[in-house]
Amino acid sequence: MTGIDPQVITHKLNVNPAHKPVKQKRRRFARERNDIINQEVETLLRTGKIREVNYPNWLANVVVVQKKKGHQKGKKLMWRVCVDFTDLNKACPKDSFLMPHIDVLADATAGHEMLTFMDAFSGYHKIQLHLEDQEKTAFITETGTYCYVVMPFSLKNAGATFQRLVTMIFKDQLGKTLEVYIDDMLVRSKKATDHIDHLRNSFQKLQEYNLKLNPVKCTFGVSSGEFLGYIVSERGIEASLEQVRAILDIESPKSIKDVQRLTGRVAALNRFISKSSNRCRLFYDVLRKNKKFEWTEQHEKSLQQLKEYMTTPPLLTKPKDSKELHLYLAVSEHAVSAVLTREEDGYQTPVYYVSKSLNGPEFRYALLEKLVLALITASVKLRPYFESHSICVRTNYLMKSIMRKPELTGRMINGQYS
Repeated sequence: MTGIDPQVITHKLNVNPAHKPVKQKRRRFARERNDIINQEVETLLRTGKIREVNYPNWLANVVVVQKKKGHQKGKKLMWRVCVDFTDLNKACPKDSFLMPHIDVLADATAGHEMLTFMDAFSGYHKIQLHLEDQEKTAFITETGTYCYVVMPFSLKNAGATFQRLVTMIFKDQLGKTLEVYIDDMLVRSKKATDHIDHLRNSFQKLQEYNLKLNPVKCTFGVSSGEFLGYIVSERGIEASLEQVRAILDIESPKSIKDVQRLTGRVAALNRFISKSSNRCRLFYDVLRKNKKFEWTEQHEKSLQQLKEYMTTPPLLTKPKDSKELHLYLAVSEHAVSAVLTREEDGYQTPVYYVSKSLNGPEFRYALLEKLVLALITASVKLRPYFESHSICVRTNYLMKSIMRKPELTGRMINGQYS
């Protein structure tokens, strides 16, 4: 088995010694599922990614889940075999390695003539698991008990370990010609004529560290494509067609679970939805504790209005380096909202929409207090933009003079320094 040199990186679990090892009771599977599991185990053994183990202290079950593409009509069902590391993950502290901000990566990729989207092939399995931790990943099947030799997908900090690796590998290219989020890579070029050179530099690094690409998931030399849930192009950033379709096709909820599914789909697209909390207020009301499920004509009207909005979601633009941005604030009885915009040739275009529902004592805030809350909410959510750009806040009220008054209420003072 070939992979990353262990002297470059290995994955360590750092299990808290205060946690007692857990042995899960073996789960039973139908014959069809067991055949899928056995086939996967045979492949992993043959490629040296797992090994047999005796008398392990930790023991987990396997889980068979349907792959996303397996849901498509007319296509053969595809399955993924994973290990339920729930108990082991609880015993491992969270890796504090700083993951890239997805919105910042999306902004960085927009506005380029040529893009290449790449995906690492079994990237996690290229990293060896620390020898002392291997038996902690033991799992049971009908053919025996095995443990991982390489880093499996379902470990708590596997993503952080892989991000640490690619950050080290591509340190000279990140933020210039390449963006990486775990195993998703995007090579970007302002000018199409430079793209071959940028690809060559990336391939040299991949070859140097023995990382391979999955050709099925790679797209080379295009003007637009999907990256981290967004459609990025020279024009800007657009909502994923799949995520938009998920809202347009959703049926009227018939249970609390259906409403949770709806709000989850909305949350994935909040950046594109003006005054999202206002539009979805009735949905969130349904989810309040101890409230009986009820779907009225008003709820249905809100859903249809949301769908109508999502038929033409806005194109978001990328801020230009060091250029001033504008932040517009809005408040209502139930929510505070903001939109960050950039101006060019006398026209303003949206960069990011922010919205927050009012909770508890916030309902009693005065108008100006709500505006301050809107500003705080936006500044926290849009921190990367506030750190790299001058922001001009625009409202119909004199917030600047009001926020400097010493007689501000405690709520507003606390808000300014939160």
